[in-house]
Amino acid sequence: MSDLVKVTLPDGSQKEAARGISVLDFVKVHIGAGLAKAAYFAKLDGQPVDLTRAIDADARLEVVTTRSPEALEVARHDAAHVMASVVQQLFPGTQVTIGPSIDDGFYYDFAREKPFTPEDLERIEAATNAAVKADHPFLREEVSMEAALALFEGQGEKYKVEIIRDIAAKGARTLTLYRHGGWVDFCLGPHGPSTGRIGVVKLTSVAGAYWRGDSRNAMLQRIYGTAFFDKKALDAHLARLEEVKKRDHRKLGPALGLFAFHEYAPGSPFWLPAGTTLFNVLQEAMRRLVNRNGYQEVKTPLLFNKRLWEMSGHWGPYKKNMFLVVDSESDETLPLDERCSFSLKPMNCPSHHLIYKMGRRSYRELPLRYYTTDALHRNEASGSLGGLTRVRQFEQDDSHIYLMESQIAAEVRRIVDLMKIVYGAFGLQFSLMFSTRPPNPADRIGDDTLWDKAEGALQAALEQIGLPWQLNAGDGAFYGPKIDFTVTDSLGRQWQTCTIQLDYAAPERFDLTYVGDDNAEHRPVVIHRAIYGSFERFIAILTEHYAGAFPAWLAPLQARVVTVSERFVDWGRAVAERLTARGWRIDLDDSNDKLGAKIRNSELAKIPFTLVVGEKEAGAQAVSPRRHGGEDLKTMPLDAFVELMSREATPPY
Repeated sequence: MSDLVKVTLPDGSQKEAARGISVLDFVKVHIGAGLAKAAYFAKLDGQPVDLTRAIDADARLEVVTTRSPEALEVARHDAAHVMASVVQQLFPGTQVTIGPSIDDGFYYDFAREKPFTPEDLERIEAATNAAVKADHPFLREEVSMEAALALFEGQGEKYKVEIIRDIAAKGARTLTLYRHGGWVDFCLGPHGPSTGRIGVVKLTSVAGAYWRGDSRNAMLQRIYGTAFFDKKALDAHLARLEEVKKRDHRKLGPALGLFAFHEYAPGSPFWLPAGTTLFNVLQEAMRRLVNRNGYQEVKTPLLFNKRLWEMSGHWGPYKKNMFLVVDSESDETLPLDERCSFSLKPMNCPSHHLIYKMGRRSYRELPLRYYTTDALHRNEASGSLGGLTRVRQFEQDDSHIYLMESQIAAEVRRIVDLMKIVYGAFGLQFSLMFSTRPPNPADRIGDDTLWDKAEGALQAALEQIGLPWQLNAGDGAFYGPKIDFTVTDSLGRQWQTCTIQLDYAAPERFDLTYVGDDNAEHRPVVIHRAIYGSFERFIAILTEHYAGAFPAWLAPLQARVVTVSERFVDWGRAVAERLTARGWRIDLDDSNDKLGAKIRNSELAKIPFTLVVGEKEAGAQAVSPRRHGGEDLKTMPLDAFVELMSREATPPY
């Protein structure tokens, strides 16, 4: 064996170095001190490693610096370790569980009877930042499972011991430990060089969390926090969080009269008048769009016998997410589970397959596009419910398209073109991810040959579109691969919204056929697609994207006419009636409140236009419009405002 290894860099160049050299020393010697100083961790042959890791064989090396979001993610996991060590120092007897990095931060779960107080959080944060400044190195050590068990059993860390036993049961023989300043935890890593490289830590909140997410287990305390490499970036993040709080749809929605929830129907929104209007505007806009693009609207029952779900494959892996219904004619002596032979539908696809089978289909009909907005029900855990983003009852702009294999690429392009129209109307940028088969065969239906065909067809369609995309291996639906769309809102946050799923399994399971031009029967393929996703989630996204100040075409109330005094009520009423006759959503404030109060109330309601009507306006048959936000458009003839509204209040699709 040679004493040298060959290291390939991202630009394709290669360098030789002594076998066993650490990544950091290799960078210092063969690349430069500047990169070594900026390095946080590295990747050897694509696998994340600490900078202390030895290079024992020829490998591809990528250095990840503090400019990379990946480095910040590792730094936040470092911060979780440091915070956990501080908690155990400040509060002896506290047990540690898990502490991963998450979007925009990290958390760590602790077992402690006494709740952490806001004052405790301040102490922990100060001590964590002091421990960061102490600049203790992160030291990696690989030990046997027996040694790891002995270590954590000796510390009385029962949760850690439980995790280690689970890992060992899966066949692992060793465990990776990381130490800093005398404290030890286990994880896969990597970690940064030392605590001093983390930057600055901010703790944000504390909440309850069940051990392993199971309500049957002990309740733990979860401390959330974040970390940034410098205080300027942290301050910008905190300012953004304040803006996020202001825009939270769970506060704005009820305040603007959009929706409410009630304990008698957990996870099922009540759409109030303004919210119902908003919902209907979105629904009608989508209905017009799909009608122009060859879709046929259908409606199907909400309640189905379990035989349908057995045929579709949902009754096994998805049964726990379904609301089951007892058959009133069943034998009451049977166990309850056996009497539940019906369920509310959690998705529309099987019922659309039944419609497809109700006639003999020809290739001339394909693609055949069904569209619906039926109510769906999914039995989400009560602890996971939150505003409109996770509900038990919802509606989707849901479509199932039956087509020939030769039509897949053209249809996917057609769907993406619709996405561009809709998301463009809201100023939402989107990105694409290609999700492939779940790795566990028990989590999917269909053999590998079928999956190979489906993945190959969908990837080919994706490549023909010409848009950039990323691979999301293993995250496909249980019946087929999919393209997931992620939109970026006005605060830079990303939301997974719509999806295009390619399904070769359903036509087999439902025996779907069409007669080809050769007069023989063939199997179609099915595309499942939604553009909004669920109306509920999409409205939550839009509420926060616009901070509740919806554009004029979408706003539940598009303009409010306010009178300066009672002398001008007649002209105010005439203005409101004329605008309402055009189909716009208008109201009139002819109360005795002062003009300033009326304008302020209109602003608080986030109405796009406030039309002031006084002596000057009444005499000239004019209005003085103000946009939400305070822009004064000056007095203009009513006809001019009608032209303005015609441009801004007309749905863009």
